[in-house]
Amino acid sequence: MMISFEIKKRIVWIYLWLCWSTTTTICVKATNDSLKPGDTLNSNTTLCSKQVKYCLLFNVGYLMIGTVRGTGVWIYDRNHPINSDSAALSLDYSGVLKIESQNSKPKIIYSSPQPANNTVATMLDTGNFVLQQLHPNGTKSILWQSFDYPTDTLIPTMKLGVNRETTHNMSLVSWLADSLPNLGEFSLEWEPKQGELNIKKRGKVYWKSGKLKSNGIFENIPTEVQRIYQYIIVSNKHEDSFAFKVKDGKFIRWFISSKGRLGTTDDGNIDSVDIANADICYGYNSDGGCQKWEDKPTCREPGEVFQRKAGRPNMDNATFEHDVTYSYSDCKMRCWRNCNCNAFQELYENLTGCVFYSWNSTQVVNLEVRDTFYTLVKPTKSDLNSHGT
Repeated sequence: MMISFEIKKRIVWIYLWLCWSTTTTICVKATNDSLKPGDTLNSNTTLCSKQVKYCLLFNVGYLMIGTVRGTGVWIYDRNHPINSDSAALSLDYSGVLKIESQNSKPKIIYSSPQPANNTVATMLDTGNFVLQQLHPNGTKSILWQSFDYPTDTLIPTMKLGVNRETTHNMSLVSWLADSLPNLGEFSLEWEPKQGELNIKKRGKVYWKSGKLKSNGIFENIPTEVQRIYQYIIVSNKHEDSFAFKVKDGKFIRWFISSKGRLGTTDDGNIDSVDIANADICYGYNSDGGCQKWEDKPTCREPGEVFQRKAGRPNMDNATFEHDVTYSYSDCKMRCWRNCNCNAFQELYENLTGCVFYSWNSTQVVNLEVRDTFYTLVKPTKSDLNSHGT
């Protein structure tokens, strides 16, 4: 049975929780929150913030940050996994922060154009992992920080937007599939000119949050979801950015899923609440912040949607896409634009590749095969104002 990457992450965080909450010797924990020149972090150690709110560790092939209650919030270089059993994160005396592992070239996380003396890499209680240079007058300057490179998760005070001085852009990017943390198709971005959050699929806008109203609520996000947030919007010569805090201080994260859903949940809770769902945006509808497109296929009509079904359709007229860079949303769009396509499903166990189905009249489904597929459903009068998968 295939175990999803998310479940594997859960196993990692349960392992960490045991380290923190018991006196067991199943793990060795770093004695402080920082790496100093000459220090190393490996698969047998963790680097935890002062209040043990977040920890940095190697596992499941990646350098990762997670919370004490089991929520993964950051992954380094998720397109290129490493041998985490042999991996080591080190900070040298020139200020170079790098990862080395067996049979792999070193991954340079940060290397200054000029050697940087008196550096320290610290795991902060905000969830930010920072490399700083210490100056003789007692001040510090940030050389590199994980908050500048979000993955699929936004946590309090982490920013979306652009650094005007470096032109570096910060956005969330979904996983390729539920079992693959590789860069996916959907992104959550801050649009400073309009003052809106955008969900894009390969650069095309699917959903907009609408303007932030005077009561501190975005137009296209349910009011009840937003009551707990204080939004932080900055626009000056240094940056254009969006971030949030939670009014009661509770940990809440936002995440963008591989299907374009923007959800929110508290720490350790698997159940989540929708902020937005780009998966219900078909180009003809504008409800809930969905954006209309000019290039809609002429063979599709308003109200027509894909619905999830159980079983497997007749394979007689099936065609295949074997490309493993294709996932659910690619398959969905390919089928949507093909007037002969009536349904689709993912081809491989890791939810990549596509199978496309077409039939002239009768859909034959083998209910003994416990697969999931998605079939086009024609609208009824009651469906015209409701969309979904």
